[in-house]
Amino acid sequence: MDPIANPYAPGAGAPPPELAGRDALIEQVRIATARIRAGRQAKSVLLVGLRGVGKTVLLDRMRQDAEAAGMETIRIEAPEGRSLPAMLAPQLRLALLRLSRRDKAKDLASRGLRALAGFAKSLKLKYADLEVGIDLDPEPGLADNGDLESDLLALLEAAARAAQADGTALVLFVDELQYVPEEQLASLVTALHRCAQQQVPVVLVGAGLPSLPGQMGRAKSYAERLFAFPFIGPLDATAARDAIEVPAAALGVRFEPAATEAILQATEGYPYFLQEWGKHAWDVAKGSPITVADVERAAREAVAALDESFFRVRFDRLTLAEKRYLRAMAALGPGPHRSGDIADTLGRKVTAMGPIRAQLIDKGMVWSPNHGDTAFTVPMFDAYLRRILPGEDWREG
Repeated sequence: MDPIANPYAPGAGAPPPELAGRDALIEQVRIATARIRAGRQAKSVLLVGLRGVGKTVLLDRMRQDAEAAGMETIRIEAPEGRSLPAMLAPQLRLALLRLSRRDKAKDLASRGLRALAGFAKSLKLKYADLEVGIDLDPEPGLADNGDLESDLLALLEAAARAAQADGTALVLFVDELQYVPEEQLASLVTALHRCAQQQVPVVLVGAGLPSLPGQMGRAKSYAERLFAFPFIGPLDATAARDAIEVPAAALGVRFEPAATEAILQATEGYPYFLQEWGKHAWDVAKGSPITVADVERAAREAVAALDESFFRVRFDRLTLAEKRYLRAMAALGPGPHRSGDIADTLGRKVTAMGPIRAQLIDKGMVWSPNHGDTAFTVPMFDAYLRRILPGEDWREG
């Protein structure tokens, strides 16, 4: 069939043609942001889940909805090695500049820009990656103490008050939140908590790996009362069928029921994998309906594409010791696995493996669902590791 018309969209953060099965989460965030805008209490929302479940897609959809409703939003992604101030400051500057062009918010937005100037000046030495254009001179005593916790509170309050003057709220959308260092997370949690106490209209909608709730709890013990942590898993059977069949049907193409079921079984309902299988099934099919035989031929292409991009990009970031640790996990199955079992598979003591496990957690490759357990953050990574590291040679070294 025509590859140009192919409706499926595998890719990092690429919106699928049919965002199936997530309506309740979208509505949860819509209600939370609307309540904050109306001066009522609501918890910030942090989406947690494995790689490939569509957190980034959801975050972007939620931001689009918030902007359509008239919210003032900023959107950042937290990569490894960047500080929270360096990521927040430029985006807050843009939000404040937008607000400064609106009559009702102009004066308070100007004060927010002065707060940002003080914030950047006072924290530049501590966070060397902090670079932001300064539009106004600082206001002495405003967000310039050099303490991230107090300065971030003052900055967020100033920005949100400007949004409030314009009849709206400030919504922070932050992806990959697990990469923010815990001491900086603590400052963000404290600032949001105090803003909530003062009924300042600012709310966080974030996304991260399943380790995120634990990180937030370690950063501040009251985080569990300040945030909602909806867990995003694979799609249920009905939503997964819709993700495959609805985009094709819109173009007059249908799947044989058995073909759809074969895709659901192969992908386990993970949205990213559904898009990959849908794309390749479309490309190999000669016409409608798409058959089981088409899906079986497409599977080879889909697995190869995932190996080359989705899996390999993560594998290539690992040290040899980390690869061996993960391969030992893969030898035990999809997991989760006890740390002792992984160490036994490697013929090592648990204590010797602790630093490697910690490095893998920091890199977002594994997480601990329970004390002493280790699980992959990437679905089906165990099968990938067995494909590229077959036999027993991986045990050497």
